[in-house]
Amino acid sequence: MSATLNRLLTPRLRRVTAWLCMVALVAASPGLRAERIKDMVSIGGVRTNQLIGYGLVVGLNATGDQTSQTQFTVQSMKSMLAQLGVAIPENINPQLKNVAAVIVHAELPAFSKTGQTIDVTVSSIGNASSLRGGALLMTPLKGADGSVYAMAQGNLIVGGFGIAGQDGSQITVNIPSSGRIPNGATVEREVLSAFDSPVPALTLNLHQSDFTTAQRLSDQINTAFGDGTAFALDSTAIRVATPVENDKKVAFLALLEDLEVQPGEASARIIINSRTGTVVIGRHVVVEEAAVAHGNLTVTIAENNSVSQPGAFSKGETKDVKKSTLNVQEDNNRMFLFKPGVSLDELVRAVNQVGASPSDLVAILEALQQVGALRAQLIVI
Repeated sequence: MSATLNRLLTPRLRRVTAWLCMVALVAASPGLRAERIKDMVSIGGVRTNQLIGYGLVVGLNATGDQTSQTQFTVQSMKSMLAQLGVAIPENINPQLKNVAAVIVHAELPAFSKTGQTIDVTVSSIGNASSLRGGALLMTPLKGADGSVYAMAQGNLIVGGFGIAGQDGSQITVNIPSSGRIPNGATVEREVLSAFDSPVPALTLNLHQSDFTTAQRLSDQINTAFGDGTAFALDSTAIRVATPVENDKKVAFLALLEDLEVQPGEASARIIINSRTGTVVIGRHVVVEEAAVAHGNLTVTIAENNSVSQPGAFSKGETKDVKKSTLNVQEDNNRMFLFKPGVSLDELVRAVNQVGASPSDLVAILEALQQVGALRAQLIVI
């Protein structure tokens, strides 16, 4: 380690370099799946903050709000002009075809400093047909506490467009009523985080809760930095003792986040997407002894129209006659038997043998769970 870093860290932390080398050798051994701590956790209290504001987009090519239906656009424009010294009589409502009322929203990253810029998204809230070519006027962006944290302004980038004909036909590509302004807002106020607290400790939150992973991560930190440095609070949070000064805290976390930990294996789960029919089965799913019979009953009804022609001089009428043809077909699929402790590979192979579709597979899995033969969580999203 360099002399500067050596001064920053306590003697107990100077063993980290040797430990990192050992961890790298262990992680390189075959059959071990390790992940960096920085990819597994986030620091408690260090987060983004949502910002929102109301503004006006001007300079549109007659694609703005129809002011007869969106009175708030006219009110906003008159209020803004009044602040600029332009007085409009109360009984006059200008027809603004080139102006649109919009909502502006953005995310303020953690540790954002005054004067930095962030991206903003602009979306129409009136009946403007397109924001293409427009410019957002100065818009304050507020946080959940009502304070202004950034000011947005700039030219919009709109990825969609629309074309309409005089007969009412139209073609729309993507969404022309929404756009973005890269670096369109300037940060005006900083947000304090847990990192700035004088308390010599931080909480690491796992992205995926797991008691095994939390304990392994705590043990790994203690092995690298000394006993008592970290302890698991629950399946998600790990409390870590840190230096008090921010510069030493940064150096400490830079070393900590490069440690590698083998995460605990996930519990047995089957995830079913009810909208797309997607079924994902975890590798720890086990089926106990059960017999399954699967078959499909297909009913086909065909409608044929024919014409009934009356005989000559019969004074009859020509009529349409409908004829229905019914066909019933049942698949002759065999019953298959699951033996105790069937693995995922055997389960998939058995279901494929009977030609089950994703919806049929869901029905089979639900039946196996009801009979008590499925050793897994069945989760529908």
